[in-house]
Amino acid sequence: MGTATLGKSGVPVTELSFGAAGIGGLFTPVAEETASAAVEAAWNVGVRYFDTAPHYGLGLSERRLGAALRDRPRAEFTLSTKVGRLLVPGEEGGRSADGLSDGFAVPETHHRVWDFSADGVRRSLEESLERLGLDRVDIAYIHDPDHHGEQAFGEAYPALERLRAEGVVGAIGAGMNQSEMLDRFVRDTDVDAVLLAGRYTLLDQGGLAELLPAAAERGKSVVIGGVFNSGLLADPRPGAPFDYTAAPEELLQRALRLKAVAERHGVPLRAAALRFPYGHPAVASVLVGTRSAAEAQDAAKMFRHPVPAALWEELRAEGLLPEHVPVPAGD
Repeated sequence: MGTATLGKSGVPVTELSFGAAGIGGLFTPVAEETASAAVEAAWNVGVRYFDTAPHYGLGLSERRLGAALRDRPRAEFTLSTKVGRLLVPGEEGGRSADGLSDGFAVPETHHRVWDFSADGVRRSLEESLERLGLDRVDIAYIHDPDHHGEQAFGEAYPALERLRAEGVVGAIGAGMNQSEMLDRFVRDTDVDAVLLAGRYTLLDQGGLAELLPAAAERGKSVVIGGVFNSGLLADPRPGAPFDYTAAPEELLQRALRLKAVAERHGVPLRAAALRFPYGHPAVASVLVGTRSAAEAQDAAKMFRHPVPAALWEELRAEGLLPEHVPVPAGD
């Protein structure tokens, strides 16, 4: 599997990467052995970049990912985690009407506390390393600072910059579901990479307006998550989710049209969705949320599936992709 380097950091990532929110019980519980098998299957198909966060399952994702990788040669994989939420012991009524803890089906043993202070950043990374059982993380992202911009830029970012200078982490950045603040990180700080979720997909190219061109111009890398927009582009059907809620009818119909075009070219929609971000030179890796061995194997299979140039041409002709949106070279 191909690799890229994040910005000027020297930190390598595989083109396809493993998102570990799923093995932390995102939406539904995942058994221990299922989570372990998912990581093993990803490794066996060539994935060497794994992303997690304290938020994912109240630390469960980090513990499971660390355990699954502990016997792998440390120099052979790249791992990222995130800062911005500290886990404090004790319940604090974090469950929603669906019985989930901020989207995760896990016991409410801790609650999440927003903290983008310098001390919070260091404490977060120390606690992540303890849960992971590893000696270092390669990448640290500031996680979802949407409503904490002042502290994120004034305290969290400088703290990460110091940790990078000290060699505690190899690369730093920010990860969000919006492109506007990530654009500011790329323009106003010395991050190596940003993780953009859901805003550069076949259905939503919002990241192309400012962020992706700015990253390419400045030699920064972009990791793309959420290429299936929570599932609509994996299996477009009535009731399918888009950005964690039921997809509006208009988007469902658009996704079904995308699927029909892809299938006319012998391409599963999942394969086209995975390949699409690589039309832009700033994209270093595509992150796929994975919760089972079957999903890890399917992601690799779809990522390697040939996608002809004619497919992208027809999407443009059908008005499903704007003319200015870059597309990958055809197979």
